Amino acid sequence: MDTGNRTPATSPATIKVILAFAIVYIVWGSTYYFIKEALDGFPPFILGALRFVVAGLLILIYAAIKGEHVFDKKLIPRAAISGILMLFVGNGMVIWVEQFLSSAMAAIMVSSAAFWFVILDKPKWKANFSNTNIILGLLFGFFGVILLFWDKLSGASLGRDREALGMLLLSFSVIAWAGGSLYSKYFTSGSPIVNTGWQVLAAGVAFLPGMFITNEPGSFNLGQVSPFAWASLIYLILIGSIAAYSAYVWLLANRPATQVSTYAYVNPVVAVLLGVLFAGERITLLPVIGLAVILGSVLLLNLSAYRRAKRNRAEAA
Repeated sequence: MDTGNRTPATSPATIKVILAFAIVYIVWGSTYYFIKEALDGFPPFILGALRFVVAGLLILIYAAIKGEHVFDKKLIPRAAISGILMLFVGNGMVIWVEQFLSSAMAAIMVSSAAFWFVILDKPKWKANFSNTNIILGLLFGFFGVILLFWDKLSGASLGRDREALGMLLLSFSVIAWAGGSLYSKYFTSGSPIVNTGWQVLAAGVAFLPGMFITNEPGSFNLGQVSPFAWASLIYLILIGSIAAYSAYVWLLANRPATQVSTYAYVNPVVAVLLGVLFAGERITLLPVIGLAVILGSVLLLNLSAYRRAKRNRAEAA
């Protein structure tokens, strides 16, 4: 049959891909700020449990209303593994260390997730490690993040035990996030909405034991939570966990993992720009150079995928 110049039916629409990347890039870049604000009112385990249990239930209710098969016995355990690795271990450690570690240090560590996507993505080792654009993109991206936060890093101290512990925990968190993302990409299937819902809900349930082990309910006073802390929690639930995480899971299923991992470089850029626009922060020349380097690295990481897609379309035609 003559296919003409049409793209394969399984290829997601370009506008949908762009929109999903925009949501992940922009929204997750803002969540560092809202996590910090929410921690002013909520202890870390209660914050994680509320955020992810409520978000997971809302996603699954929406899936049920749409007529999706929510209680898929094959999907649920695999989704739970992905969700616990990404959201409980990965994001949970970010929540924990933001109590005492600077956002600059956290951003540096989280940006290293892009390296772990390449290292852990065994099915793509041959393609990734033989691709100069991917290697250069990773190196330039990490260097750009360092330039972005150099002013803050140059005055920071890592000598204290809590900060050293925070760096160690973040090292594990990015490995868990990358591993959980790749597990979701290769080992989960079925409805993306249902998959996302069980991932988020499983992570929220995983926070519950920590609440009681650390006796957070005993010292938590709901009446003392500020309106802005509540607003931050609602933002994290609706925008950070439902909109952005759903877009992220969908991208993992439809785009190369190395391309999706570029969020780790772009999120710090968004965080800095939001600080300049809304918090009155000043930006010097070095961070501007860092922004340019990061954006260049993202172009490099996406260049190969773009060329490959263009070649595939030409072959299909």
